[in-house]
Amino acid sequence: MTKRKPEGKFEFIKTIVIAGILALGFRSLLFEPFNIPSGSMVPTLLVGDYLFVSKYSYGYSRYSFPFGLAPLDGRIFATTPERGDVAVFRQPRNESVAFIKRIVGLPGDRIQVVNGVLLINDISVERDPKGFVTASDGYNVVKFALYQETMPNGKSYLTQERSDDDLFDNTNVFLVPDGHFFMMGDNRDNSRDSRTTSVGMVPAENLIGRAERLFFSHNNSANLWEVWKWPFAIRYGRLGDGIM
Repeated sequence: MTKRKPEGKFEFIKTIVIAGILALGFRSLLFEPFNIPSGSMVPTLLVGDYLFVSKYSYGYSRYSFPFGLAPLDGRIFATTPERGDVAVFRQPRNESVAFIKRIVGLPGDRIQVVNGVLLINDISVERDPKGFVTASDGYNVVKFALYQETMPNGKSYLTQERSDDDLFDNTNVFLVPDGHFFMMGDNRDNSRDSRTTSVGMVPAENLIGRAERLFFSHNNSANLWEVWKWPFAIRYGRLGDGIM
């Protein structure tokens, strides 16, 4: 039996180490995968969606790197997010948890919701009715109203509302502090976001990156071991979709 030479073992280990470093660099500096665990961004993002987050879009902070261990204070190569961006961030009051929401308020903005309508700096954001959809709210099957919401910068996307008189459909005025952002889910009556004290305003440092494109999606109808069901669980029509 031929024994593997020490040089061969060393080359194998070196290859594994280099591959690990390259993968870490790709994940830290370019793109990171993220999966959607809840319905707070319905109808834009569905439970079971998997997407790529661009790490370079807003520059880098310590949260751009695994475990937040990078010795960075604030952000480097920072660029300002745009209203309407869908972004992943570390929850300010529990930084071990990553959330994904839409940026609706920039530093210095006045944000308020009145009868379900979003106001930015005391001006109502355009909201056009787009019909209704029946879906579960987590407890019961109910009818949701769909709206096409258009930001002042022209960015447009769908939101859904159970009603215009729910818990966070009428709020006080929020003044977004310098270096912070106001985040909201597209599923307006089923989203824990900047309207709640448990999340609040999100510091720029906590931004991980901008959601860019779906690379996989499934409807949760197949367990991991039910291999024969996998082809029927995939949402083929969503694969490769860009995120508006």
